[in-house]
Amino acid sequence: MSRITGNFKKTIYHNSNNSYLIGLFKVKEASSDLDKFINKTITITGYLPDLNEIDSYNLEGNLVNHQKYGEQFVVNTFERIMPKETDSMVSVLSSDMFKGIGKKTAENIVSMFHEDTFNVILENPNNLLLVKGVSEKQVRILHEALKAYQGSYEVVLNLSKLGFSTKDSLKIYSKFKENSFSYLDEDIYRAYYFIDDISFKVCDYIFLKNNNDKLDLKRVKAVFIYVLTELTNKVSHTYFYLEEIIPYINKVLISEVSDKLALDSINSLINDELIVVKEGKIYLKEYYDAEIFIARRLRLLAHTPLEKLKNYDKIFEEIELKNNIIYNDEQKEAINKALTNKCLVITGGPGTGKTTIIKGIIDLYQSINKFKLKDLEENLVLLAPTGRASKRMSEATNYKASTIHRFLKWNKDTDKFQVNEYNKSNASFVIIDESSMLDTLILSNLLKGLSSNAKIIFVGDANQLPSVGAGNVLKDIIDSEEIEVIKLKNLYRQGKDSNIITFAHNINEGILDKDIFNKGEDLKFIKCPDNKVLEKIKEEVEKCNTDDLQVLAPLYKTINGIDNINKTLQEFINPKSSLKKEVNIGEVTYRENDKVIELTNMPDEYVFNGDIGVIERIKLANKKEIYIDFDDILVKYTPTMFNKFSLAYAISIHKSQGSEFKTVIIPIVKSYNKMLYRKLIYTGVTRSKEKLILIGDIKALEMAINNNNEQKRRTTLDYYLKNGII
Repeated sequence: MSRITGNFKKTIYHNSNNSYLIGLFKVKEASSDLDKFINKTITITGYLPDLNEIDSYNLEGNLVNHQKYGEQFVVNTFERIMPKETDSMVSVLSSDMFKGIGKKTAENIVSMFHEDTFNVILENPNNLLLVKGVSEKQVRILHEALKAYQGSYEVVLNLSKLGFSTKDSLKIYSKFKENSFSYLDEDIYRAYYFIDDISFKVCDYIFLKNNNDKLDLKRVKAVFIYVLTELTNKVSHTYFYLEEIIPYINKVLISEVSDKLALDSINSLINDELIVVKEGKIYLKEYYDAEIFIARRLRLLAHTPLEKLKNYDKIFEEIELKNNIIYNDEQKEAINKALTNKCLVITGGPGTGKTTIIKGIIDLYQSINKFKLKDLEENLVLLAPTGRASKRMSEATNYKASTIHRFLKWNKDTDKFQVNEYNKSNASFVIIDESSMLDTLILSNLLKGLSSNAKIIFVGDANQLPSVGAGNVLKDIIDSEEIEVIKLKNLYRQGKDSNIITFAHNINEGILDKDIFNKGEDLKFIKCPDNKVLEKIKEEVEKCNTDDLQVLAPLYKTINGIDNINKTLQEFINPKSSLKKEVNIGEVTYRENDKVIELTNMPDEYVFNGDIGVIERIKLANKKEIYIDFDDILVKYTPTMFNKFSLAYAISIHKSQGSEFKTVIIPIVKSYNKMLYRKLIYTGVTRSKEKLILIGDIKALEMAINNNNEQKRRTTLDYYLKNGII
């Protein structure tokens, strides 16, 4: 760890939400490895409070070389050095921190109290009235300003001593201010409940370190929330029953919780508004509130009178002529009802013309309202849950589309949306593609950011996998029968004789027609034993153009799992070479030209979960850096970000949602076990635009198609949509 001592000179950037700072620092002293910076200014970055230009600071951290901004000192810990010399005290008191105190007044104060000046200001401020020319107003300014500055520093310091990192301590102070220490002293787990990114495990470690009772009510409550959160994220139900939760609580506590303590915890959590219990169903409050809000909003839209369209038939004919297309009755109905209804679902499998309908809706909406392009863009918004889905939507319609996160102006530092119930969008018409991927919280946040009378059209394939996040939004909306639904059945894309599309629709019917394979170039099934699957995948990859080819698999582990396929294809497609740099991250080697997938959302970089890119270059000098090209967007990754991507020669079917590829290869083997079910295989198959190759055991495919018993998600959105809010 390196060290520098000196004075803060200038703020370049400061995020008040998480205290991330970029600034300039004048170095007076330094550890031997940084002595070249003595008496020079260096850029510092880190999670720091508002530093002033008067105090001296000890900073510990590491020197890094930023590609764009050059050498920077990344601060891990800091220490403020209170000035002792009288000249420094004069500078402090006459600085901007103390408005209305001039240099002459500051000199008079220090001349009387010398090195005790700051103690007098903090502890006996009325003594300042003994100084000639000092007014009661100036005394108040000096006392309050120094107390506030000293207080924030002491709180952060005490929280750090308690066991929180400097970064977490600053987050806590930003949230609770001067009451931080006393507030958490009452219940340390409040930091976990109310501050993003402060984990249960950190709070629990601090709690137990201070010799607190392992079965203290405060701890049991926190474990309850921790377990309920983990279950919600893993299983994706929006509620659970107590008998499901208790075994996990006991496991975390390493002790059995009594019925009384469990009941006391539940009652206390209800009072704290952290959970909701309805008829034995236990929800995290945010999920209960989200389901209620969605149901109320959609019911309101569903019961709004239908709009009447003027000159509809004439305008529709003009659009058909302009686009050189004749819509059939099914498509006409969908387009018409999208304009007359306040809320509508359009659902159908691959090739049923969903994109064609979206384009028709856009054209008709613009023509009926006589909008110029600017007016249209102010009123109509196209959205999708993922970056790749929004790009596809934009390319297919020739109209700009966005991810929901970007539309709502998600702030990654605060994990909040800037477009919300207090700052709504002006959009009056919203079309959401790939709606099967919508989860409960994202739809709730979207509806909060829209006007209550904004028109909403959900477009998607209800037979695909549900969202990664909790909930089953599209299915619930359809099952409720509260919102009108257009179910598309006619096939258009790739022609009615497309083997892939016929195969996909057969899967939905639970049919396996083995004669469909290998009679055309678009759909192949290659039979082989499990131990030959990897070899066959390589053979097929070698025959294809790898630019738009994707291997999809249901499982990460086993010999034919995603991890092993990635390792095999990496060696085959992008082998080790003296011309390519590489770096080991955990058990995986990454090298230049590797295909990778982003695992998180990075809206500032316009890169999102599921986006696929190529490692353009790797830097190994000083600090390791990896540069990944996502369709001409170059993103730099430093070591703390290396967990944000993985190899993508093979990806999971879940990760492929919202994407399409010219060629898809799917291994199908019995060892995939419980992952062999209809909806998963159907989703994988429908990712293919032109060519689909299945490799493995035909009996495993038959098992999957016959298995329609994937775990049903438990939600209550459909109930509240049907019955209203009681």
